[in-house]
Amino acid sequence: MESITTTPTDTDHPRIYVACLAAYNSGILHGAWIDAAQEPWALWDAVQAVLAVSPVEGAEEWAIHDHEGFGGIRLSEHASLDRVVALASFIVEHGALGAALLDHYGSDVGEAREALRERYHGCHTSLADYVQELTEQATPIPSALRYYIDWQAMARDAELNGDLFTVQIAWGEVHVFGGD
Repeated sequence: MESITTTPTDTDHPRIYVACLAAYNSGILHGAWIDAAQEPWALWDAVQAVLAVSPVEGAEEWAIHDHEGFGGIRLSEHASLDRVVALASFIVEHGALGAALLDHYGSDVGEAREALRERYHGCHTSLADYVQELTEQATPIPSALRYYIDWQAMARDAELNGDLFTVQIAWGEVHVFGGD
């Protein structure tokens, strides 16, 4: 089956390591890394393929013993395959931003999707740069006052008030969202 590999090769792509519990309980490590971004039935078939070649005859139980490519999200060893697929698919669709949003929303795919659709204000070098750009578009600022405005303080206040939140993916890559 093509969806099973024996070693992880791409740590940015969501995958799970499925272990055969019958083998594990017999002191044998048997399992496989499986691509998590596929249809739930295909993931189920891949898990069944791992169990079919178990060194312990009649193996039926399995667990997720490791995962990668999910950012800061933690998967329990008995997470449902539907949930694993939903998380993995969102991450594949939205990359590091998707993983960071899921982490921000406690793995709630619906909330993360809504934030991207309804409250996303774009990528900026910093929240202060976004606040400055937004303010300058909305209000003409006399040139004599420009140097007295503390954009950092305004950005901090907007974040502390819950008006905005950010997800930083890399240096100079700050994604700005309207508050929850």
